[in-house]
Amino acid sequence: MTSKKVNLTDNVEGILRGLGDLVEKLGGLAEKGEQLKRSGVFDIDTGGNKDAKAVYGFSMKMGLDGNQEPRIEPFGNVHRDEKTGETIVHEMSEPLIDVIEESDHILIVAEMPGVADEDIHLDLNGDILVLHAEKGGKKYHKEVVLPRSFESTSIERSCHNGILEVKLKL
Repeated sequence: MTSKKVNLTDNVEGILRGLGDLVEKLGGLAEKGEQLKRSGVFDIDTGGNKDAKAVYGFSMKMGLDGNQEPRIEPFGNVHRDEKTGETIVHEMSEPLIDVIEESDHILIVAEMPGVADEDIHLDLNGDILVLHAEKGGKKYHKEVVLPRSFESTSIERSCHNGILEVKLKL
């Protein structure tokens, strides 16, 4: 019986590569249903003093009338580098975001567990809303493309239990 030396770094890279492939393939998924969510969190041994957490997930959304194509939106901190093709775990996570168009406002809902209202910074620049939140080891960042431009005076926000709601009045 021969013993085989296992390289932990290769195993972690393989897992991350597989996650990157999964997120990429989910973009082509086209099943019916209003919303489907999958996510996961796992620890990664970086070989240094500090371990990292990999957070990944996707949300599949359909229009309520059923006529809209399904949209797969990934979230988390596992991303594929487009130049090298390697899967990378970033320190900053992308929160799960919903953009809901109402008759008199646009509602943006962001899930950012572990942060409070005072930890969140919003920057509105035309039709781009930048969310940034940081508290302890929790770090979130997301640029949200809005359906139209807004003035910064139109923002109302509230955050309860890590759920941020931003209303932009039309």
